[in-house]
Parts: sequence; C-alpha cells; structure tokens
Amino acid sequence: MRTAVTGAAIGLGSAAVALTVGDLVAGFTGPSSAPVIAVGSAAIDLTPTPLKDWAVQHFGTHDKTVLLSGIYATMVVLAALAGLLALRRLWAGVAVFALFAGLGLWAAASRDAALLPSALAGLCGAGTLVLLVRAAEPRPIPAVGQAGAAGEAGEAGENASVPTARTGLGRRGFLVALAATAAGAAVAETAARALTAARYDVAGARAALRLPAPVHPSPPVPASAHPDVPGLSSFVTSDADFYRVDTALTLPQVAPSDWTLRIHGMVDHPLELSFDDLLRRPLHELDYTLSCVSNEVGGPYVGTARWLGASLPALLREAGVQRGAEQLVGRSADGMTIGSPIGLVLDGRDAMLAVAMNGEPLPVAHGFPCRSLVPGLFGYTSATKWLVDLQVTTFARFDPYWVRRGWDRTGLVRTASRIEVPAPFAHVPAGRVTVAGTAWATHRGVDAVEVRVDGGPWQPARLATAVGPDLWRQWSWDWNATAPGPHTLEVRATDGTGAVQPQNRTPPFPSGATGWHSSVVTVT
Repeated sequence: MRTAVTGAAIGLGSAAVALTVGDLVAGFTGPSSAPVIAVGSAAIDLTPTPLKDWAVQHFGTHDKTVLLSGIYATMVVLAALAGLLALRRLWAGVAVFALFAGLGLWAAASRDAALLPSALAGLCGAGTLVLLVRAAEPRPIPAVGQAGAAGEAGEAGENASVPTARTGLGRRGFLVALAATAAGAAVAETAARALTAARYDVAGARAALRLPAPVHPSPPVPASAHPDVPGLSSFVTSDADFYRVDTALTLPQVAPSDWTLRIHGMVDHPLELSFDDLLRRPLHELDYTLSCVSNEVGGPYVGTARWLGASLPALLREAGVQRGAEQLVGRSADGMTIGSPIGLVLDGRDAMLAVAMNGEPLPVAHGFPCRSLVPGLFGYTSATKWLVDLQVTTFARFDPYWVRRGWDRTGLVRTASRIEVPAPFAHVPAGRVTVAGTAWATHRGVDAVEVRVDGGPWQPARLATAVGPDLWRQWSWDWNATAPGPHTLEVRATDGTGAVQPQNRTPPFPSGATGWHSSVVTVT
C-alpha cells in the first residue's frame, strides 16, 4: 500500500479535512477568517500593482475566481506532496500541514481576522494525516502454518514461512477509511456552507427592506437618449450587468439592523447614524455613470444606474468640517479605505450615500446596505462599498489603500469614448453602415463626438439627447462604406469644457487611461 497513489490520496484526504474544519469554524468567526479566503485576501494586498492591473485586464471580473482556483490548485499539489513525504518521514508530511496553518494564521492576523479557523484546520489536517499513514503502514502477521503447538517447535522451525506484510487495516479497510474521510469532509463542508449562509447571508434582510420614496423623483430617461441601434449598450445598465471591480474575495454581509455609520475626525460634531436614521433623511435620486480607473481605452468597466440616497455634503455640513481638512476617507466593512478630496465632495456636485440601485436595495455585490458616490471621480477615490465609517482628515495623515499602491490621489474621470457598433473585426456589407457608441466625461458632460475612417478627416457624429453632465452620452454616425477590405474606425469626444479627448495612449496606472478608441472592420 506504500505507493505514490496512496501517499497522494492520504495528503488530499487530510487537506480536505483541514479545509472543511477551517470553513466550519469560520461559520462562527466570520467568512473572511476561513483559511483560503484569508490567504487569498492577503495575497491581493501583497500583489504588485502591475500584476493586479494585468489580472484585471486579462481576467476581468473573474480575477477572484482565477486567484482562488490558483490557491486551491497549489494546495492540491502541496497536499499530495505532504502525503508522499509522510509515507517516508511522517514528520515531513506533518511539517507541510504546519506550514499551511502558519500561512493561514499570518494571513488572518494581517487582516485582523480570527485565528482559530486556521489553527484548528492545521491541527485537524495533521491529525488526519497521521491516522491515515498509520492505517497504511505495513505490519508483520504470521503466515499460514507458522503458529503451531508448543510441542511441535522443531517441526515448526523447519517448515515455518517468513512473515508476510499487509496494511494495518488491510487494503479494504484502508480504502474504507479513506472514503469515510472524504465523505465526512463533504458532509461537513455542506454543513459549513449552510451555517455560514444562516449566520451571515443578508439576502433575506435585503429582500424584506422597504425603502422610502425620494423627496423629488427624477423624471424617466427620455427614449431619445438611446439611439435605436442593434448592439449598442442600453442607456441604463442592469444590476446584473453592472461591472464589479474590488478586492473582496467574500462579499461582506452587513444587515441593516447591525449597520452604523460613524463620521469623525476633523469635524466639530462627530455623528453616528443607524440605517433607520439614514432612511429618515431626505432621499433623492441620482442618474450617474460610474467608471473604474482600471478601464483600458474602449473597456467595459463603466455603467449607468439610477441611485437613491442621502446627501453626503449635507451630512458633512451637519458634522462641521474643520479648517484644514483635505480628504474624506471611507472605510468598508472589510477594511478597504477609499479617499476622496473633500473639496470636490463639497463643491456642489451631487455626492451621496446610496442605498438603492435601479429601484431596488443595493445588491450585496455593489455595497449593500450603503455605499458612497461622488460624481466626476473614478470609483477608487469615491465609491466605498459596504460603507461603515467616514473620517475627515488631511492627505499627510493618511494614505488610502490605492494611494499606498501608487495610484493618483484625486482620481478625476478622464474623457472617454468607445465604438460599440460594428463589433471589432466585424464583416459588414458595402453601403450605408451605422457606427455607434458611448462617450462620457462625468461632471463635465459630452458636447461633441467625432469619427474618422482610415485616418481621414473627422466627421461629427449625431449625439443622442443629453440627460445630464454626470451621465454618459450615446452617439451614432452613418458611414458610406464603399471600398471593400479592412478599415480602421476611430472616435474622440469633446467634453463640456471644450477640451478634446487626447490622442496620446497611456495605461490606466496611475490616473486612468487616455487615447482614442479604434476598431477594425471589414467591408465585404
């Protein structure tokens, strides 16, 4: 039974027990304390900015799935190695599980998460490893004919055979023990997930939440804001299609009944609000296009929604912002920090504490029960999801999460435009071709969009109705495509201040991508 397959199976079975125990204990101490989640979150914090950008660009919103898959794959390899080592030197296999536990403890401690899940996971994994190795150990047993009567000692001495070797539990017994280990881990993992959902899932609280009507409802978005062009993005982005870029491996679950918001720091009157307090304030609607600084030219990380919330500037004025204050630091329930220049929050733009999105309570993935929004700023300097704390401070006293990683402190949204129709590398028939897309320059608005073909003269596009400076604007242009073959389309926008979108291409880091979006299509 001491084969490579046996060793790998022992290691994998022991690792399954370790992970299950960690998840089960995390059902009591919080989902973020589960060993894999803690290690993954710490890995995100330690990942260099260029590698993070590469992951977002290549994997998009699946970046967290890729990271977790990588962690699990690494654990599979190390667990199999631990089992192989344990068959030769038991202490070596146990040392691998001690390493697992140490890594989990370090990761949990670095994020102020509970240490117990990682500690018990390591102990139970190592204990299972020892038991399975013992079950697979050979032990001598007498062969047939060896044991005879004491009076037949001479004959037994002449005919006795050499003891043979069998596993401690026998082959069948060992396989039963291994199968029982796997089955037990599966049942316990199911219980762990059910326990976590029962204790922390806020889906029920979200579904039961009834939000008050806005004091001044926004008018419907006019149909003329969206050209009737097949393939063009809808003007309002559905909750399901709205982009999500953040560092949370497990979504924070904050029940409205448990939620409080503290406003403190450089204020005359620190405030603390419950969720009911927030809902009792005048709520207003905001149609707003939110975008991510990680967006490449022509990228997908932008969306428009109708938000409902309370005025953030009004709250800050009640608190009394002191002279010399420079930034407003939002903290989320999972510890993320987002810093906004406080002068921009208070300059008259419609900054808010949002509680609803497109007529429904915020989805958990988008910050339920409360998030901040500051028009004109990228999400990384304005949109704190799962918001629980606001601190008024200076730039010198605190660097928020992304600033510590080298990103620009202000985060003003760049003027951007993209071609959506025809799709890249599309084949279109010769004749009249409708080219269409979307442009945005939030808090400045879009006054013009131009399109050109193969580096020729710029042609003005038809602009759809402008709904407001805080929203994107859609456009279309009729192209008389007569020459067959490939052609390059380019687009640029002019914002409400008269500034033309720059041609020079720059990457998202450190303050947002610039450049004209282009698309190649073939006329047939």
